[in-house]
Amino acid sequence: MDDVVLEAKVRTETGKQFNKKSRREGLVPAVVYGGKDPALSIITNDILLNRALHTDAGENVLITLKIKDESGKAKKDRTVLIKQIQHHPLTSRILHVDFNQVSLTENIEVEVPIHVKGEAEGVKKEGGRLEHLLWEIKVECLPTNIPERIDVDIEGLKIGDSIQIKDLEIPAGVKVLHEPDVSVVTCLPPVVEKEPEPGEGEPGAEEPEVIGEKKEGEEEEAAPEEGKKEEKPEGKQQDKEKPEKGKE
Repeated sequence: MDDVVLEAKVRTETGKQFNKKSRREGLVPAVVYGGKDPALSIITNDILLNRALHTDAGENVLITLKIKDESGKAKKDRTVLIKQIQHHPLTSRILHVDFNQVSLTENIEVEVPIHVKGEAEGVKKEGGRLEHLLWEIKVECLPTNIPERIDVDIEGLKIGDSIQIKDLEIPAGVKVLHEPDVSVVTCLPPVVEKEPEPGEGEPGAEEPEVIGEKKEGEEEEAAPEEGKKEEKPEGKQQDKEKPEKGKE
């Protein structure tokens, strides 16, 4: 990893008013932490800081701070990494930076981005879906050995296949701090849309049959009225009223 040089000055004044004034002048307040030296408040140029952050290393860029005091006298250089950056919520301008001082002879833990290369066979030929499960991996190494990124070739990935930590090509001198069977990317089957079942009021929906409902073509049989005797046929009633022969 290339070493970026950034000039800075010791900052003796603090507070919101001083920081606002510094930003208007194109300067960014910062603090250096870590190491055997005490924390140091500094100020650096906005343009040069952004330039340092836009290398291939991103926020894992190794920076050598060339620090001068208020009188312009050079102080001891400090090798640092970006610990935290505070941005303006609307303009994304850098408002404040925390640097972490490191030793070039001691291992440190950093997160390195995952970079996917190619197009999975399962996506290209089978209509599958690529799911990116891990975007960064945590590694341990010397500051000078921090990888810019970890490349993952997915060309041969078919549906149901996955690439795990143990499958990655890790540079020499770098130790991955994840379990080997953790998945980084996987290829899933295509999404099959299920056809909606016919609902109530929709074409094809069967209406429930109502029990006792008169069907077409059937005549309704009239029930006799309650309390009314059933009338007998007229002919039979007349025969009963005729007197028997020989009894007149």
